[in-house]
Amino acid sequence: MKRCCAIVAVLVVVLLCLGDVGSQLPVPVAEIHSKHFLHGYPLGAPSSSDLIIRECYALSANDDRKFPDWVCYCLSGHEVDGDLPLDRQWHNDPWLEETETLEAEPAGADDYHRASIEQDYDRGHLAPLGSFRNSRFAAQVNLYSNIVPMCSALNRGPWNRLEEDVRALVARYGRVWVMAGPLYESSMPVLPHCDEMHTVPSAFWKIVTVDDFGTLCSAAFIMEQTAPFISAPLGYVAAIDDVERRSGLDFFRDLPDGKEDLLEVAANSAWVETW
Repeated sequence: MKRCCAIVAVLVVVLLCLGDVGSQLPVPVAEIHSKHFLHGYPLGAPSSSDLIIRECYALSANDDRKFPDWVCYCLSGHEVDGDLPLDRQWHNDPWLEETETLEAEPAGADDYHRASIEQDYDRGHLAPLGSFRNSRFAAQVNLYSNIVPMCSALNRGPWNRLEEDVRALVARYGRVWVMAGPLYESSMPVLPHCDEMHTVPSAFWKIVTVDDFGTLCSAAFIMEQTAPFISAPLGYVAAIDDVERRSGLDFFRDLPDGKEDLLEVAANSAWVETW
């Protein structure tokens, strides 16, 4: 009888230990396939964020900050090359609750109302409207889940020039994958007429990647909200590792470790100089 009790006790201890080990094992990552993801979607967003995949982009919507953790989109001539009229009509995201994002309302109640006058913020697209001039789905980028408060000089200056460079890369390479998102490293003034709790980003990052006959070429950029209007994107080139460290996200996770390290370790200014 004592021997049986001892065996039972040992089994209980083993099972408890296995339970502890199991609780420490990494949670499997869901395989989510989309044309917007090149070698995996960014990992590291809060579990409370909403994953949204649309024709023009995919994004992770942060419930607390009210802005995307990241936005991914793939551009080809099918989206870029055209002359369809682009309408800047702002809309609520129909897939999100009112408490999960800012709201587009009539002029007097819109969360961005008069922001450009009082705080010098534009409605900044992370997936840019100008890159979908040939897409009948272009209005998707005007949903507030894709919009961030971006200082006017940045939005209309180096950030806009980088968007133009990306469109030129589409003509050169045929297809370009882009990831973009915010950084929260210092305090910024909030939107003055917004009644939702939110956090305005202090900077933004963007990663641009092409597949050049089987060779990946990628460049990352980090631009502070204080970036001058006249500055050029080349001045903001960074290593992808820097973006990962500062954003808490993990990119290109489906690449073999060796290839991922080579792609992410250094700032690719030489390639950007050819744009």
